[in-house]
Amino acid sequence: MDTNDRPTPNATPRDTSGDTPGAASSDHDRENVSWLRRGPGYVVIGALAFVVVIAGFVAVAANHYRNQQNQPPRLTGVPASVSTSIADLMALSPLPSKVAPDFTLVNQKGRTTSLASLRGKAVVLEFMDPKCTDICPIVSQEFVDAYHDLGAKAQHVVFVAVNVNQYHERVADVAAFSREHQLNTISSWLFLTGSTAALQAVWHNYGIEVISRGPNADVVHTSSIYFIDPSGHERFLANPVVDHTSAGASFLPGGQITSWGQGISLTARALIPS
Repeated sequence: MDTNDRPTPNATPRDTSGDTPGAASSDHDRENVSWLRRGPGYVVIGALAFVVVIAGFVAVAANHYRNQQNQPPRLTGVPASVSTSIADLMALSPLPSKVAPDFTLVNQKGRTTSLASLRGKAVVLEFMDPKCTDICPIVSQEFVDAYHDLGAKAQHVVFVAVNVNQYHERVADVAAFSREHQLNTISSWLFLTGSTAALQAVWHNYGIEVISRGPNADVVHTSSIYFIDPSGHERFLANPVVDHTSAGASFLPGGQITSWGQGISLTARALIPS
């Protein structure tokens, strides 16, 4: 620091005409000398403090940059309304816009239903085992949450599941699961079933792998959610997941279930014409 930049002390001017050359310095002069002697120490301390502050800012900026570099890029085509964190949680990705393969099955009320008959509404399509005690009950909760999140927009969305359990194909099986997991509270809920041959054709067309271990075991199957727009075109795909306790019980933290419900709702909304 240049000592010429220091402030001038507010001393009262005095007449120095009578001072004897070579006499001792005045109090005012001693004050100035004393200040100058202390100055370098103050300069060093101030400089060190400045360096510490700047280093802190640099460290924060570098950490922020590293965090950004470690984050996977957001996929192009994901609805803007779905946050990156939720899209990542759902492994949500856009699909080539092609017509979703049609099928005709029977719903939980015994009524014949085709995918084509649902044109005009957005369809959220999943594949479930009516005897499942693993991921299917958790996805069911996510569907119920999404339905409530939709509010008035729910009238434009249909929630559909296709049976993946060839040992439990009856209407009574899908109806019982719907009641047990409160899926019937969704006004547009459809749990579809049919013959093994009819179900296998749907699994194949949607890339669903199914491994049946017997009538009393959970079916191992691909868990995928397709989002189909009102014109019947596939638009997005999500991949539900669960965690397991040390004892093997499936679970998902409540916050993640809520986020899944929001993500399903927001993705479905993006398919509804404004």
